[in-house]
Amino acid sequence: MKKLTREDLYSLEKYAEKRPEFRSRVIGHKKNRSVPIGPHTTLYFEDRQTIQYQIQEMLRIERIFEAEGIQEELDVYNPLIPDGTNLKATFMIEYEDAEVRKQALAKMIGIERSVQIQVDGYDPVTPIANEDLERETEEKTSSVHFLRFELPPEIIAAVKEGAAISMAIDHPAYRYETDTLPEATRASLAGDLD
Repeated sequence: MKKLTREDLYSLEKYAEKRPEFRSRVIGHKKNRSVPIGPHTTLYFEDRQTIQYQIQEMLRIERIFEAEGIQEELDVYNPLIPDGTNLKATFMIEYEDAEVRKQALAKMIGIERSVQIQVDGYDPVTPIANEDLERETEEKTSSVHFLRFELPPEIIAAVKEGAAISMAIDHPAYRYETDTLPEATRASLAGDLD
């Protein structure tokens, strides 16, 4: 998937005009790209469209319009766009109560490496996690992780041909698995692969 450049982005003025329609389109697109695993974790699969939205929102909020600042945002977010041989996701651990969340994160160290994608007929694939920076300490893990699932050619071919996909987390403090993903989600993820 092609990385974003400055030419792909709207100016702040143009984005203000296009934002309601663009935001609505991205929200609809994201519905087929989020996968809850159990009651407290969700994978939000990123692609060129979700990352463009994230960058546009950051530029808008921070009022960034200078070339250097725009390039910095591109440099931060472009690595989250899939490369054709992988799926990339933001992994969120979500508890409403802050104290409950704190206790859960202390028990979940290493959970990001326990996430699995299961393509029917193949061994599960676990991610490469947090390539940008370390997101856990000896006391707790972070509530946000960035995951890259590198898929071998035979799994990519199976996904492109319609193989069923499910996901799981196999961590001592959190064990859940999904049903087979809905076709709209499976097809959206297949679109990330060459």
